Amino acid sequence: MMRIIIKVLFFAVIIRPITLIVLGLNVRGKNKLPMNGPAVLAANHNSHLDTMVLMSLYPLSKINKVRPVAAADYFLSNRYLAWFSLHCIGIIPLDRSGNADKKDLFSACHQALDNGDILIVFPEGSRGDPEKLSKIKSGLFYLTKDHTNVPVIPVVMHGLGRALPRGEALFVPFNCDVIVGDPLPRALVSKDLVDNISTAFNTLSTEFLTRGADA
Repeated sequence: MMRIIIKVLFFAVIIRPITLIVLGLNVRGKNKLPMNGPAVLAANHNSHLDTMVLMSLYPLSKINKVRPVAAADYFLSNRYLAWFSLHCIGIIPLDRSGNADKKDLFSACHQALDNGDILIVFPEGSRGDPEKLSKIKSGLFYLTKDHTNVPVIPVVMHGLGRALPRGEALFVPFNCDVIVGDPLPRALVSKDLVDNISTAFNTLSTEFLTRGADA
């Protein structure tokens, strides 16, 4: 219960005022966000703000059920960051070392989905260059292939890589887009899911209002 209170207060007092007011978000398709799990949000990744923005789109009453899947080697690298990541954000740590058995790699994710949580997954794997899409990896397929009833909703964001670029600790105000798409069709093999995500990302990207800032 204390962890829930900490997470809700963190988003209510700090994150939501920053992401929803200072950044000046242009959000399209917000009504397509699943309010109840199990569900997966598959989003592109350019900034640490990506997670904060996506979570801020949810009512505070739902925030505890939204769980980002994040790299254990980074977010659990020291006790202070680990406490923040687990208590304030509520991440599901993922072992990227390559040593984990595939059966165990997503065990915490499977448990979260069984618990009715909404997972945030970045299928590119890690943060890419600002405002550029990276190669989609197949990990999401192995996470969801045994959850045939779980919708995967694509989300693309633009501008956050400039508001808080990789390697920077302070963000700058910047107009940003968040475009939520329709659930992806069911994929029977990993290549189909990768292709579906890539197509959805490219299609949704045409709706950016801030694209001109890249020129």
